[in-house]
Parts: sequence; structure tokens; C-alpha cells
Amino acid sequence: MSKHSPSLAALPAPAQAALARAGSRLRAHRLQRGWTVADMAERLLCSPTTWRALEAGKAGTSIGLLAHALWLFGEIDSLDTVAPAPMGLAANRRVRRKAGSTAPGVIDENERDF
Repeated sequence: MSKHSPSLAALPAPAQAALARAGSRLRAHRLQRGWTVADMAERLLCSPTTWRALEAGKAGTSIGLLAHALWLFGEIDSLDTVAPAPMGLAANRRVRRKAGSTAPGVIDENERDF
């Protein structure tokens, strides 16, 4: 059964095209290994129809299924390049702590018993 969602129906053409290209690359990886659709579905614990939807670039397929497929193909690191954080936000970013709390791994003077 296909998923009907206003957000999926409004998916822009460039996004649809990118999903179709990703699906084609997944199909190429599968064919390079000589695996059938049924083989992939068995390895991913999904139905052959779900795998075909991922290869077709259908927007409603699970990102977890995509990650599992990339792992099977030895390409899981390629997922790290999806939507990289802007350099200004990724570098030198401080983590907020509650006021009065100590940094992780630091023992407060009141906790020392020697």
C-alpha cells in the first residue's frame, strides 16, 4: 500500500529526480553483486515491493532501509555527506549546560571525599 501524504505529493521535481538517481545507484550496486530483488529484500528484512520502491526513488520509503542497504553495500559512510552542516555552525560550537552544573567528567569539590 502506498503512502499518501500532502508533503510527499508536494515534493519538488529536483527532489524527485535526486531520489530516482539514488535509487538507480542502489540498483547498480545490487546488480554488481549479482543479487536479485528477492535477495535484497531478504537481507533487509523487507518485502520485495518495498525494495523496488526504494530503487524506484519513491519518497515514502524508509530512510532506515536506505541506511541498511548502504551498510550492506559497504557504502554507509556516504550517508555522512548528506546535508552537511554549514561550516559556521559545525565548528567551534559550544554545548549549553544548565547553570550551576559542572562539565561532564569533572568532579565537583563537594563530591570529593578525601
